Amino acid sequence: MTVAGFLGAPCDHKDKVVRGISFFLPLCLLPCLAIPGRSAEAEAVAISQNIRARHFPFGTILDPIFVSPASDQISSYTRCGDSALWTGGFLAAEAFRYNVTHSGEALQNVKDALAGLTALVDVTGDNRLARCLVPADSPYAASIQSQEASNTIHQNPPWIWVDNTSRDEVVGAFFGLGAAFDLVDDPSVKQGISDLTTLLIGFIAHHQWSPNDDISNTFQLRPEELQMLLQVARHVNPSNKVSGPFLVLPVDTAVSFDVGNNSSYFKFNLDYMTFYNLIRIQDNPANRGAYLIVRDYTATHQNAFFDIIDRAISGPEQTRDAEMQTLLDQWLKRPRRDQKVDDSKAVPMCGTEACQPVPVPIRPPTDFLWQRDPFQLSGGGDGFVENAGIDYILPYWMGRYYGVIAGSPVESAAAPSSAIAPGSLASLYGTNLASGVALANSQPLPLQLGGVTLTVVDSAGTSRQASLQYVSGSQINFLVPDGTAPGSARFIVADGSASQTVDGTIAAVVPTLFSLSANGSGLAAASAVAQQVSNPQLQSAVPVFQCTASGCVAVPIKLGVDTITYLTLYGTGIRNRTAVSNVAVTIAGVSAPVLYAGPTPNFSGLDQVNVPIPLTLRGTGTASVILKIDGQVSNVVTIDIQ
Repeated sequence: MTVAGFLGAPCDHKDKVVRGISFFLPLCLLPCLAIPGRSAEAEAVAISQNIRARHFPFGTILDPIFVSPASDQISSYTRCGDSALWTGGFLAAEAFRYNVTHSGEALQNVKDALAGLTALVDVTGDNRLARCLVPADSPYAASIQSQEASNTIHQNPPWIWVDNTSRDEVVGAFFGLGAAFDLVDDPSVKQGISDLTTLLIGFIAHHQWSPNDDISNTFQLRPEELQMLLQVARHVNPSNKVSGPFLVLPVDTAVSFDVGNNSSYFKFNLDYMTFYNLIRIQDNPANRGAYLIVRDYTATHQNAFFDIIDRAISGPEQTRDAEMQTLLDQWLKRPRRDQKVDDSKAVPMCGTEACQPVPVPIRPPTDFLWQRDPFQLSGGGDGFVENAGIDYILPYWMGRYYGVIAGSPVESAAAPSSAIAPGSLASLYGTNLASGVALANSQPLPLQLGGVTLTVVDSAGTSRQASLQYVSGSQINFLVPDGTAPGSARFIVADGSASQTVDGTIAAVVPTLFSLSANGSGLAAASAVAQQVSNPQLQSAVPVFQCTASGCVAVPIKLGVDTITYLTLYGTGIRNRTAVSNVAVTIAGVSAPVLYAGPTPNFSGLDQVNVPIPLTLRGTGTASVILKIDGQVSNVVTIDIQ
């Protein structure tokens, strides 16, 4: 899509009446809503949702123990000792997801993971990072305390928390904090990261450069990690004056020992997390040289996470990038529970290890596959513990961010999505889709445009021809036929005698909101109207944005004392909601009552949601707007409130 239709054009309005309130559709929005601009996402989203449902019991990452390998009943939780590390990994994964999709669900996951890390610091009372925390009255508390008996257990009612924090936990937390600070444009997230990181580096700096005041666990023995902590702390809070110790070892000292063998293979995973932020923030020959020591040793280990970190640091490389995608596809074939594995008869052996990296689908289970020695032949448990899946979603969303993994070829026309809904506006991407460019200039939309037709074959095998809005060689915007059955679907594009087919997914509702940037993020494509409380017939349009040749900017919405300001959000994939009561809108985190959520009259596929802006938001400034329908969360757009 493009905002070209806004440029230099006056903004007229077309009235429509909903529940007795006259709303105004700015005609200058229509070009924005109609013209195009822009591995397995559904699996990645499902893994994140499962993490929230099963692996986030107390606000940080833990892995559930089930009563049996075949049961979904949770008997306890485990891996509390690495909860801080993997909460940092989850924070990073959802930050990359949010940056790519502007998903409201991803933003909430970012905020909740950040809150979890903050709780791990608050519970200690002195700004050190706890390994994990558990409510003292939890039915799982006794089991977790028993598992973590080798670490010090502290009581801080109503919590218990696990001490003896290692450098690993801090590295994982800083990995997520540093990445999320640059990826997430939410002011509260940035401030929260700045505050938390400042507390953490302050504790470490004043306690022997150790995460737990233990000189044997000091970061001075890991100069690359120490430099990363300092650089991230200064990056997220430029006023932070903490400086390193007087004597610091050369940055490549520790990693030169790491590559001596594969024992404690997780050290390489920590190295990659460390160098990701260190080189992003402080790119110099010494840091790159230290990184290359690790990369040269591990480059052949068939590790998707290491590959995507190398993509971030070293740039595109066709063979490595293709390997990364293949490894993630193979990950999806792995069992999710910790079943016992013995590959000694499945692969060639060289001594006690495999001669080559073991194929990903049959590698022994672990909490994060990419920290497992790829030559290890056996391991696992009895199938009682479920692995979280951060080892999939983290490299997947990084792959999307760095352009290694393409998004779905069929998605909402309003914002990136993993599915599309019947009756919604959608976009199909590809090559050689049409011999020219054509745009429909009338309603209803035609079934053929520029010599192109599009047929949708749904999961029931029914074929329907889609109405077309725009066609070009690389993109088709179309109206998903009403009645298309949910599930997998095929989209057959025909241009004269040539045709091609792509796959996509249909869901009942896929709420997505249009934005003026045409990519589903930033300033909302919205309109507003003010209504006098004393005389409801007195209504006037309220500007939400202003566009010039240089682009569009927000116009602060002034909330009056004697007026109600109604906001209209434009989107698609909304009309099939079960009931208005199952539609929720939050503005700057505050719920706004939904008056209407359904089709916009006279515009094919276009939907709208009408809400009054709560007066409590007066003076908010930039406010995030999120729509949730039947449990499905939209992308995040913004408005400005004076």
